[in-house]
Amino acid sequence: ILQNMIKLNHFKLNQSKSNLKTKTLLQLSPEIYLVLATLYYWFLTANLLNPFAILFLVLLAYQIYTEKFLTGVIIASLLILINLYLVLALFSELAEFSEPSSNYNYLLIFGSLFIGLNLVAGIIMFFKYIKTKII
Repeated sequence: ILQNMIKLNHFKLNQSKSNLKTKTLLQLSPEIYLVLATLYYWFLTANLLNPFAILFLVLLAYQIYTEKFLTGVIIASLLILINLYLVLALFSELAEFSEPSSNYNYLLIFGSLFIGLNLVAGIIMFFKYIKTKII
């Protein structure tokens, strides 16, 4: 009986550790997505010394490490504002096409998807840090 109790406690301990890891990854998902999106942007620019990408990656790494309220809200707010500006830039770029083509469809689909995911990540990150001060 004692061995079964030890096995059961060991199972519960391992299960709670995996739940903790999953919860931590879910809580950091906006930041992790933004790191991946920044790396994607950096590789698309084909510029090894891209100061915007480097600065944003450093800010995100700092935020992931410290999880401070103020920097989290500032990063999320700036990200939302920049992506709202990019929505306008996307509309402007799409308006330059005289008739829909494959480039138009590609820009519409992938541009909207990328900007939309960035906006969702920014909004989730914003409410994540605002919620810590409200509660």
